[in-house]
Amino acid sequence: MILKSQVEWALHCCAILAGLPEGRYLSTKALAEFHGLPKEYLSKALQSLSQAGLVHTTLGPSGGYRLARAPAEITFLEIVEAVEGKARTFVCNNIRANNPCRPKGYCESGPCAVSRIMWEADEAWRAKLRGVRLSDLTEALAQEIPPELWKNSFEWVLERAG
Repeated sequence: MILKSQVEWALHCCAILAGLPEGRYLSTKALAEFHGLPKEYLSKALQSLSQAGLVHTTLGPSGGYRLARAPAEITFLEIVEAVEGKARTFVCNNIRANNPCRPKGYCESGPCAVSRIMWEADEAWRAKLRGVRLSDLTEALAQEIPPELWKNSFEWVLERAG
């Protein structure tokens, strides 16, 4: 399975937005500059987050995006599904019905083993993402990123937040 690059962008942007003080917003331009991404493409990912109710947006000179809920209330799955949609990652086309050795009139009832295994794997993947909160990500980043880089990054963000 290959996810759109916008999923990565959305996750990183949400991590940045998680650190914004109450009432502050960060523009698409600033988020794009921080991550070295094209503003026009990043805008689509941010719009998906907005349509899913994960971020609030406001217009104007101090406009931009901020999280709609606390980081502890937003899961990775919500962010992924906002960008990718909620459809299963495996679609069964029932190709077993093409088997030339099937007896005439034979009809399988229910999904085949391939479908069941793939759907179980999809659900396991979604369960894992459902169990990871945005706050878990920000805690991990705070541990992994050198303190000086962490401090400088958030100073940079706060200078641009409206």
